[in-house]
Amino acid sequence: MSFLAHYNYWIVILLMMLGLYIVVSRGNLVKKIVGLNVFQTSVFLLYISIGKVEGGTAPIIEAGYSVYSNPLPHVLILTAIVVGVATSALGLALVVRIREAYGTIEEDEIDHQDDDE
Repeated sequence: MSFLAHYNYWIVILLMMLGLYIVVSRGNLVKKIVGLNVFQTSVFLLYISIGKVEGGTAPIIEAGYSVYSNPLPHVLILTAIVVGVATSALGLALVVRIREAYGTIEEDEIDHQDDDE
Protein backbone atom coordinates (compact mmCIF):
# COMPACT_ATOMS: atom_id res chain seq x y z
CA MET A 1 0.00 0.00 0.00
CA SER A 2 2.98 2.32 -0.32
CA PHE A 3 1.60 3.67 -3.61
CA LEU A 4 -1.26 5.25 -1.61
CA ALA A 5 1.23 7.21 0.49
CA HIS A 6 1.38 9.91 -2.16
CA TYR A 7 -2.25 9.91 -3.22
CA ASN A 8 -2.09 13.56 -4.28
CA TYR A 9 0.27 12.64 -7.14
CA TRP A 10 -2.15 9.95 -8.29
CA ILE A 11 -4.91 12.56 -8.32
CA VAL A 12 -2.66 14.85 -10.38
CA ILE A 13 -2.01 12.07 -12.91
CA LEU A 14 -5.72 11.22 -13.08
CA LEU A 15 -6.71 14.86 -13.66
CA MET A 16 -3.99 15.34 -16.29
CA MET A 17 -5.11 12.29 -18.24
CA LEU A 18 -8.77 13.27 -17.91
CA GLY A 19 -8.09 16.82 -19.14
CA LEU A 20 -5.98 15.57 -22.03
CA TYR A 21 -8.67 13.03 -22.99
CA ILE A 22 -11.36 15.74 -22.99
CA VAL A 23 -9.27 18.02 -25.21
CA VAL A 24 -8.43 15.28 -27.70
CA SER A 25 -11.76 13.44 -27.85
CA ARG A 26 -14.33 16.23 -27.89
CA GLY A 27 -15.21 18.36 -30.89
CA ASN A 28 -17.14 21.01 -28.98
CA LEU A 29 -14.98 24.08 -28.38
CA VAL A 30 -16.46 24.82 -24.95
CA LYS A 31 -15.72 21.25 -23.84
CA LYS A 32 -12.15 21.68 -25.04
CA ILE A 33 -11.78 24.78 -22.86
CA VAL A 34 -13.17 22.83 -19.89
CA GLY A 35 -10.63 20.06 -20.61
CA LEU A 36 -7.81 22.60 -20.65
CA ASN A 37 -9.02 23.96 -17.31
CA VAL A 38 -9.04 20.45 -15.80
CA PHE A 39 -5.50 19.91 -17.09
CA GLN A 40 -4.45 23.27 -15.68
CA THR A 41 -5.93 22.40 -12.28
CA SER A 42 -3.82 19.24 -12.19
CA VAL A 43 -0.69 21.33 -12.74
CA PHE A 44 -1.75 23.62 -9.90
CA LEU A 45 -2.14 20.62 -7.59
CA LEU A 46 1.26 19.30 -8.64
CA TYR A 47 3.03 22.56 -7.80
CA ILE A 48 1.21 22.89 -4.48
CA SER A 49 2.10 19.30 -3.58
CA ILE A 50 5.75 19.89 -4.34
CA GLY A 51 5.83 23.16 -2.39
CA LYS A 52 4.65 21.71 0.93
CA VAL A 53 7.30 20.38 3.31
CA GLU A 54 6.18 17.85 5.91
CA GLY A 55 6.34 19.53 9.30
CA GLY A 56 7.35 22.84 7.75
CA THR A 57 5.98 26.18 8.81
CA ALA A 58 5.73 29.61 7.22
CA PRO A 59 9.18 31.11 6.56
CA ILE A 60 9.07 33.46 9.54
CA ILE A 61 12.20 33.12 11.66
CA GLU A 62 11.12 32.34 15.17
CA ALA A 63 12.55 30.38 18.06
CA GLY A 64 11.66 26.68 18.03
CA TYR A 65 11.21 26.29 14.26
CA SER A 66 13.87 24.84 12.01
CA VAL A 67 11.91 23.48 9.00
CA TYR A 68 10.28 25.95 6.67
CA SER A 69 8.07 25.58 3.59
CA ASN A 70 8.97 27.49 0.47
CA PRO A 71 6.20 30.03 -0.33
CA LEU A 72 7.28 30.56 -3.94
CA PRO A 73 5.25 27.69 -5.48
CA HIS A 74 2.10 28.95 -3.78
CA VAL A 75 2.68 32.49 -5.00
CA LEU A 76 3.28 31.23 -8.53
CA ILE A 77 0.04 29.25 -8.41
CA LEU A 78 -1.91 32.33 -7.33
CA THR A 79 -0.53 34.14 -10.35
CA ALA A 80 -1.26 31.15 -12.59
CA ILE A 81 -4.88 31.02 -11.39
CA VAL A 82 -5.38 34.65 -12.40
CA VAL A 83 -3.77 34.02 -15.80
CA GLY A 84 -5.88 30.86 -16.21
CA VAL A 85 -9.13 32.72 -15.55
CA ALA A 86 -8.15 35.43 -18.05
CA THR A 87 -7.18 32.82 -20.65
CA SER A 88 -10.46 30.95 -20.16
CA ALA A 89 -12.41 34.18 -20.55
CA LEU A 90 -10.54 34.98 -23.76
CA GLY A 91 -11.15 31.46 -25.08
CA LEU A 92 -14.86 31.67 -24.33
CA ALA A 93 -15.04 35.09 -26.00
CA LEU A 94 -13.42 33.57 -29.10
CA VAL A 95 -15.96 30.73 -29.01
CA VAL A 96 -18.76 33.31 -28.98
CA ARG A 97 -17.26 35.04 -32.04
CA ILE A 98 -16.82 31.69 -33.81
CA ARG A 99 -20.46 30.87 -33.05
CA GLU A 100 -21.55 34.19 -34.55
CA ALA A 101 -19.43 33.66 -37.68
CA TYR A 102 -20.15 29.96 -38.34
CA GLY A 103 -23.38 29.29 -36.47
CA THR A 104 -21.82 26.36 -34.59
CA ILE A 105 -19.09 25.52 -32.09
CA GLU A 106 -18.44 21.96 -33.31
CA GLU A 107 -15.00 21.54 -34.89
CA ASP A 108 -16.06 19.18 -37.67
CA GLU A 109 -18.89 21.46 -38.79
CA ILE A 110 -16.54 24.47 -38.85
CA ASP A 111 -14.01 22.48 -40.92
CA HIS A 112 -16.77 21.39 -43.28
CA GLN A 113 -17.91 24.99 -43.80
CA ASP A 114 -14.32 26.09 -44.44
CA ASP A 115 -13.83 23.31 -47.00
CA ASP A 116 -16.97 24.34 -48.91
CA GLU A 117 -15.73 27.91 -49.42
